Amino acid sequence: MIRFSILAVGALCGMSPMARAADTPRPNVLFVCVDDLKPILGCYDAPIIRSPHIDRLASRGVRFLNAFTNQAVCAPSRNSLLTGKRSTSIGIYDLGTHFRLAVPDAVTVPQLFKQNGWRSEAMGKILHVGHGNHEDPESWSVPHWAAKGVGYALDANKGKDGRGAPFECADVPDSTYNDGRIADEAILRLRAAKGRPDQPFFIAVGFLKPHLPFVAPKKYWDLYQRGQFKLPDCATPPDGAPEFAPTNSGELRQYTDIPATGPLSPEKALGLIHGYHAAVSYMDAQFGRVLDELDRLDLAKNTIIVFWGDHGWHLGDHGLWCKHTNYEQAVRIPLIIAAPGVAKADARTVAMAESVDIYPTLCELAGIRTPAGLDGMSLVPALRDPEGGKTKEAVFHAYPRSPKGMGEIIGRAVRTNRYRLVEWKKPGAPPESAMLELYDYESDPGETKNLASGQPEVVTKLRAMLANQPEAKPQIKTPKPASESNPKPAATDRKQLFAKKDTDRDGRLTRDEFLAGQPDPDKAPERFTRFDTDGDGVLTREEFVGMGKK
Repeated sequence: MIRFSILAVGALCGMSPMARAADTPRPNVLFVCVDDLKPILGCYDAPIIRSPHIDRLASRGVRFLNAFTNQAVCAPSRNSLLTGKRSTSIGIYDLGTHFRLAVPDAVTVPQLFKQNGWRSEAMGKILHVGHGNHEDPESWSVPHWAAKGVGYALDANKGKDGRGAPFECADVPDSTYNDGRIADEAILRLRAAKGRPDQPFFIAVGFLKPHLPFVAPKKYWDLYQRGQFKLPDCATPPDGAPEFAPTNSGELRQYTDIPATGPLSPEKALGLIHGYHAAVSYMDAQFGRVLDELDRLDLAKNTIIVFWGDHGWHLGDHGLWCKHTNYEQAVRIPLIIAAPGVAKADARTVAMAESVDIYPTLCELAGIRTPAGLDGMSLVPALRDPEGGKTKEAVFHAYPRSPKGMGEIIGRAVRTNRYRLVEWKKPGAPPESAMLELYDYESDPGETKNLASGQPEVVTKLRAMLANQPEAKPQIKTPKPASESNPKPAATDRKQLFAKKDTDRDGRLTRDEFLAGQPDPDKAPERFTRFDTDGDGVLTREEFVGMGKK
């Protein structure tokens, strides 16, 4: 629900980062986060997209072709990026729980740089804020800056309560929407940083698009013709996959003109695909303005640039939309690192990478001692030698589910260059209780069939990799809100509680809104399923109030 980009330049001039000469200036870091950006980019060989500015960055550094998020949803993916710890290590899989409830003494990447003399600043979406979650003041030298632009430019698209149309094409200036304003602020911060030559900067820029709704000025829609796009070849979940493994696309179904269940019309699906591309090109243009200013100020030669998307996005493949799965289109991300004097220019690598690797990578590039206990490892070997530099054999990610009658289970996944294995079970449950998914990306890149039952040797090898990792922690428990202290509150109280949880005021509760702040996160998902009597993935006020009385 984050894309996250990081710009970091290592002024190392061919020297080892840790061996940087005392008179060599410390590198700046431009940390760019992009929300919901999958690797649909020109530099990732996407044939239709217009992304000239991200492609320009790729020409300066190394793009990772096998980079993956640690969980395909906004808050946990950003927690992993900033803390260097996977959601399975922290025990937070939802949107509403702040990471310091689980790891109060964590030192985030920007916090560590701040402690070592960098000025750390942030604008736009860095951490996930909302659903009860909030910013992290400890990470920043100055308060985080949030954009104040509009969600929709056209009143007709705003919707009666909360979310409106899933996309918008309006003939308006770039600064109408938030990403244009975020770029404006980033440019001002870079100019101010230029005036502090003796203090390096760590500037985090969090762009919001292409997150829903797909709003972008008309000129970016006009870069494409609807006839250029086609629907995915495979519109069904993998054969033999557990019924609960796919997403119900509930995030998208909160918008107007989207059916509560079932497939989208071809016209609506193509409109969403067009809108996603337009939103990517709009964000790319704003990033380009920031990159232009970095160059104009002559700062690029001593700035490390890491460009990161927080997770991928289903665009109708498997019949799915949004993220919220362990499948390839949800977990594969763009990752580009430009580090002058270290990273090869205009290079690509198949080295495996995951979000938690960015923390130790930046530490090594900047010459800061890497804290103990991180889950990731430095990617500097792959930056120096994209073809032969070794990183790791596999990466790991996870997603929770709450099937009826099972409670909350965690799908822990291991991804190698060729395979992905997903092991679904309760945290701490015996291995034999797990349900398995296996996909071979050489023989079946579209994940059309679960191969677990037919390839026991591969399964055994990959499960051994998972077994070498710590067991997934369950979702941490949060203090019980006073409004839920009575297990059978009066109907009036239930109505008040519904209004409090309905943060977007659309008259419905999504699963994320319902789960935010629950005192029993291990049981709350099962309760949501029970309350959702019509099975459409959202709760009406009547469902919430009526079932809460039973």
